[in-house]
Order: sequence, then C-alpha cells, then structure tokens
Amino acid sequence: MTAATDRPVTAGRLRTAWHAAHAPVAGVPRWARIAAVAIPLAVLPSGLWRLPLAFGHTMGFDAAAPPAERVYILFLSIVSELVAFTAFGLIASWGERVPRWIPVLRGRRVPPLAAIVPASLGAVLLTVLWTFSLAGQLTGTTLQGEPLPGDFPSEQGGWNAALFYACYLPLLLWGPLLAAVTYAYHRRRNGRPEHGTDGSAADRSATAPTGR
Repeated sequence: MTAATDRPVTAGRLRTAWHAAHAPVAGVPRWARIAAVAIPLAVLPSGLWRLPLAFGHTMGFDAAAPPAERVYILFLSIVSELVAFTAFGLIASWGERVPRWIPVLRGRRVPPLAAIVPASLGAVLLTVLWTFSLAGQLTGTTLQGEPLPGDFPSEQGGWNAALFYACYLPLLLWGPLLAAVTYAYHRRRNGRPEHGTDGSAADRSATAPTGR
C-alpha cells in the first residue's frame, strides 16, 4: 500500500476515533452535551494566554520565565486541556465502557461511582479554586493572602489586565459545568433518563404500543 493510499485510511481512523470520543450516547440531554463541549472551550483561553510565557515572551512581566518554569507552564497548559476533555467521558460511550485499546480493562463496564465520585470532587475543587483565585486577583492578593507583584497582569491595568481577565474569567464556569454534566451522568447511569432526549422516557412513551 502506497503512502497516498495510507493517508485516507489514517484520516478515516482519526475521524472514527474523534467521533467515538465525542459522540454522546443515547439518553444524554442536549443541555449536558452543550455543557460538556463548553468545558474545554472555557479552559482553552487561559492555556493560550500562558503559551507565550512558555516560549520566552514576558506578557507584561518584568522578565521572561526561567527555562524550568517555561516547561512547567507548557505542561500545565496541555494537561489542563486534557483534563477538561475528560468531561466528554460523562456523555460518551467510553465513560460507560472501557475502550478496547486499553489493556487488561478493555471492554469492561465502568462502575458509575468510578466516574461520579472523582468528577464531583473535581467540580467542587475547581469551583472553590477558581472562585477564590480570581476573587483574590480582583482584590490584589494571592491565595496565600500576600500582595500580588506589581508586574502581575491583573495589576498592570489597561489592555494587559483586560486580556488576562478575558482569558481567565471563563475558568469560573469549569466547576459548575462539570457538576451539571456529572449530574446528568448520575441520572442516566442510575436509570433515571432525562425527558425529551434520545432514548429517554419521553421518546420511549411516544413509540410504545398502545394496545389497540
């Protein structure tokens, strides 16, 4: 098989994998799908804001970050987006059954609590973390209660502060959105589907035999 014919096959596999990772299973309400999609989008702006710091740009700070800190910033941005992506597991099939490419556990059913407990704890932690963090930045203090340095973006004012807040304020939505998707997952996995969704009680009653 030539390289030219390999490319369509690879593209087809990528499309299949993308669809499997994102496609909601039957019974997921529309609002939960929207919330799951919104989570990575809410996290993305802050990661994009940090990327210039990882490549030596000061972003208004007095000096560029040292090499070790640049690696950490890049790592943090990538991992944050990957963690945000796991919200799709609460609406897609891989949140109910382990994907077949995972050794040992492949194809096994995911116990509901194995997803509900960490997702719930994550929702609470993220809500508290970003609420207190951004509230502190609005008042000019760190999470430890110390004053923010004068070259911190939120302290600079003007466009630097506006851009910083525009990229970081969406993080306030991460915890509440995750809580909403987790609630929908809990109801679906415990036999209480939402009305008006694919495979829901409303849909089944519309197609059930009438006895005539």
